[in-house]
Amino acid sequence: MQKFNTAQEDFWAGEFGNNYIERNKSIKYLAANIAMFSKIINKTENISSVIEFGANVGMNLKAIKMLLPEMIAEGIEINKNAFNELSKNSYITAINSSIFDYKIENQFDLALIKTVLIHINPDFLPKAYDILYQSSKKYILIAEYYNPTPVEVTYRGHKGKLFKRDFAGEMMEKYHDLSLIDYGFIYKRDKNYPQDDINWFLLEKKALPGNDNANI
Repeated sequence: MQKFNTAQEDFWAGEFGNNYIERNKSIKYLAANIAMFSKIINKTENISSVIEFGANVGMNLKAIKMLLPEMIAEGIEINKNAFNELSKNSYITAINSSIFDYKIENQFDLALIKTVLIHINPDFLPKAYDILYQSSKKYILIAEYYNPTPVEVTYRGHKGKLFKRDFAGEMMEKYHDLSLIDYGFIYKRDKNYPQDDINWFLLEKKALPGNDNANI
């Protein structure tokens, strides 16, 4: 198996990542995704292309496809087994890669990342933010666990594998042309469409006077 730059990448490319696949393929999870993304997509305009980092088997992109039937997508997935399943979706260009090894060739109307930034080595977050930002034409969607200050949490008995912080806030501080369109929270005890206490933030790129890019 390929070795990566961080222990977190090795973790998700390996056996733990394989086991994660089966825990997140249910019809109920798809329904919850459709409910969540319908709220978010309603705040956007003219999305015809989406890129997702950490797409796994495509449950997020499948939900968005049901809301935007003409959408085309690209999915970046580090785990080979998940990538193989992701590749079965004809509307998704699947790429077996870490976010850090991904080569940006195109921009998409929406760049999406969901419960992936929390598992990235904090020292590598600036690079992840840059790839997410540069891959977007207009919108960026971050759906992660929120905390106002950085904190590490033991994840299923593993240390150094989950980190909560204000990811969206850090991106807006880094790139001054990003503005907050909307945000929300999906509670794990929701009676109809639960998610795992996910905070989502929809950001939009807006041109700054006299500046074609952000403060990089």
